[in-house]
Amino acid sequence: MTRETHDTADLPAPQPVELVSIRLPVWWTFGGLIAGLTLGLLLSGSDILEIAAKPINLVGTLWLRGLQMTIIPLVAALLILGISQMAQAARAGATARTFLVLVFAVLVFSGLVSALLLPVLLGIFPIPEAAASMLALQPVAAQQVPEIWAFAESLIAPNLVAAAAETAMLPLTIFFALFAVAIARLPDAQRATLIGFFHALANAMLTIIGWVLWLAPIGVFALAVGVGARSGGGAFATLAHYILVVSAMGGCVLAAAYALAALGAQISPLRFAKGILPSQAVAVSTQSSLASLPAMLASAKRLGIPDATADFVLPLAVAIFRATSPAMNMAVAIYVANLAGIDLTFSVLMIGIAVAFIISVGSVSLPGSISFVVSIGPIALAMGVPVEPLALLVAVEMLPDIMRTLANVTMNVSVTATVDRLRNKT
Repeated sequence: MTRETHDTADLPAPQPVELVSIRLPVWWTFGGLIAGLTLGLLLSGSDILEIAAKPINLVGTLWLRGLQMTIIPLVAALLILGISQMAQAARAGATARTFLVLVFAVLVFSGLVSALLLPVLLGIFPIPEAAASMLALQPVAAQQVPEIWAFAESLIAPNLVAAAAETAMLPLTIFFALFAVAIARLPDAQRATLIGFFHALANAMLTIIGWVLWLAPIGVFALAVGVGARSGGGAFATLAHYILVVSAMGGCVLAAAYALAALGAQISPLRFAKGILPSQAVAVSTQSSLASLPAMLASAKRLGIPDATADFVLPLAVAIFRATSPAMNMAVAIYVANLAGIDLTFSVLMIGIAVAFIISVGSVSLPGSISFVVSIGPIALAMGVPVEPLALLVAVEMLPDIMRTLANVTMNVSVTATVDRLRNKT
């Protein structure tokens, strides 16, 4: 009995969800951060700063709350859209299912990278002493770890409204994931109705958060003035430390892509590096996996991956797979927890990995600033980590985002090559 040459013609690969296009003032936001830190440093201890402190703090606080208010509805909508895409992919044949198994394995590995390696890295290269005062965080008492039975009971929320009010992200995330799977099993007309509703909800929330992020230069400037006054020049050192540490976790995923290509696809590291280099150049310049898709298809051809596999798997990867999402998002949450003096237990880290795993599915092709808020906010809330520092850290996200895109694009091609080899062996 011969195996069919390919099984991906039954259903097309789901394409990235089309959401509203939002152009954000990324460099203006970064400029607002630098200007605010500098002004705060210059006015530290002066009467002018004391007089202006309350109105400046008010502007920063209102902008921060504007970011927070959209997190839960936007996460719900994006999760349902992302998981519906994954359910559609699972029905597309054995190649798609092989791809999904690899995706799950890589995402779990990605989350474990930060949970296991970041505390070690921070022990070797500790956060600068000025960091805590920079973010105005006071040490927080260690969380009381619930017994295993109490933790299992908390996974299901009897009242979703109450869970949302308490920002209990783990039970909310589980519910939205189950709801998305249930929608995928509905008759076509009912499924289309609900998917259309959540597509519209996502676009509405993205429009609101787009308005809020257009004000990011003002909001970040207002928050940064107080930060600069409290921490002085240490704020710049802390931000540089943060960028390097978080990017290092993405670097681990990037290295894993080369290892997967060597072990899973049997492609030598040198050959893979030569084949993927043009795609990496596009990834760095565009910071968009979607914009890098044509270059990835060309790299796949150079590496000898059949068009039938590449043309199916790579668009699917762009639609639902972001290899660095758990690693780098967890890294941000762990970093902020260290700033706040929170001792993250094993169970809390596992909660973070679980939420990061699910949230990564809903991180459809969005601008980096929006993805930063939507993806990391739920993880931080689930782990009991303050979300306020995210309002400042979003201003420097375009720098770690280079590593995100670089590693994601490299892993997409590596996984595609591995899927092709695994399918040819069966």
